[in-house]
Amino acid sequence: MVKFAHMSDIHLGGWKYKPLQDLNLESFRKAIEICIKEKVDFVIMCGDIFDTAFPPIETLKEAFSEFRRLKEAGIPCFIIAGSHDYSVSGKTFLDVLEKAGFCKNVANFEEKNGKIILNPTLYKGVAIYGYPGKTSGLEIDELRRSELNDAPGFFKILMLHTTIDKARGDLPIDALETSKVPKADYYALGHLHIDFQYENFFYPGPIFPNNFQELEDLEYGRFLIVEIKNFEINVKKVNLKIKEILPFDIEINNTIKATEKIISELNKKDLEDKIILLRIHGEIEHGKTSDIKFSQIENFVFSKKAYAIIRNTHDLKSKEFRTDIKIEESENIEEETIKEFSLKNNHAFNKFIPELIKSLSTEKQEGETNESFNLRLLEETQKIFRF
Repeated sequence: MVKFAHMSDIHLGGWKYKPLQDLNLESFRKAIEICIKEKVDFVIMCGDIFDTAFPPIETLKEAFSEFRRLKEAGIPCFIIAGSHDYSVSGKTFLDVLEKAGFCKNVANFEEKNGKIILNPTLYKGVAIYGYPGKTSGLEIDELRRSELNDAPGFFKILMLHTTIDKARGDLPIDALETSKVPKADYYALGHLHIDFQYENFFYPGPIFPNNFQELEDLEYGRFLIVEIKNFEINVKKVNLKIKEILPFDIEINNTIKATEKIISELNKKDLEDKIILLRIHGEIEHGKTSDIKFSQIENFVFSKKAYAIIRNTHDLKSKEFRTDIKIEESENIEEETIKEFSLKNNHAFNKFIPELIKSLSTEKQEGETNESFNLRLLEETQKIFRF
């Protein structure tokens, strides 16, 4: 029997808000501790170990410390680059990790007669293949013409950092067709921050949520521990519960009184040692956004010994008044433009336009990197096209 851990989307250094950056690292530490305790035979990490190809030195120091623990426990680590830690030049700090002997990059391939041949890394009866993720899904066309350099008798693991069609939903973007993927016994996937399985294709989800929305949806990080016996697969999901998430969704129409209202709502809950997600929405009828005293709110939260607070005010809008025309006769310019476009361009896609425009107006959140923000935009847009 062989037992291994399947991780992905660790994004070390991704959070700029220090308390969440620390939790991201703590979640990774906990995952490593579990791997050592479970005595896994090896660990695979399917891309985006770092949030960027050139992470800060402090992030590197902490990461190296955890990889050293794996090495000292005698547990090999096999990796591929993801869309965040990939570099067009081919040079990233993943190379430094490998040179230090902490891991092995299994992206070993060559091009022959228009085909990309993936070569295996052999370990304990397992053949591990890998291909890196790239920005904008550029790896997908290449993977469509990929083949495995066969390793007869070995259990085959194919590590990919990409979007597969079965996990894409109805989003009209390119995705790798599962029918065109080289045949393997286990597909270790990364890139989409979802807990997802289709047949023997597995996305484990991120080691720690990477933005406000993911904290709401996922609450905590996760990874998989996989046992193989006689080519049979048994998968165990491991949840990395570090801190409790406490969400608040508060509607505001008077910002002058908003601070008092928000603090009143917060005071109804036990905030100690929790991550507070403060989502504020509504149409402002009195006052302006700057009237909300966020510093006072934060001081209150921390006086209640909360671990961290993150706010989202994207859906807090100023009410617009038009005095030149009657309300019942008014038309929203955006809606009128969409209507006119739809009449001239009759297509089933038109029904998605209003929601798509709303999605694309999403604002970058506090502590979120540009790359993480762009990925979140893509994921939020994906939801629109699911029926």
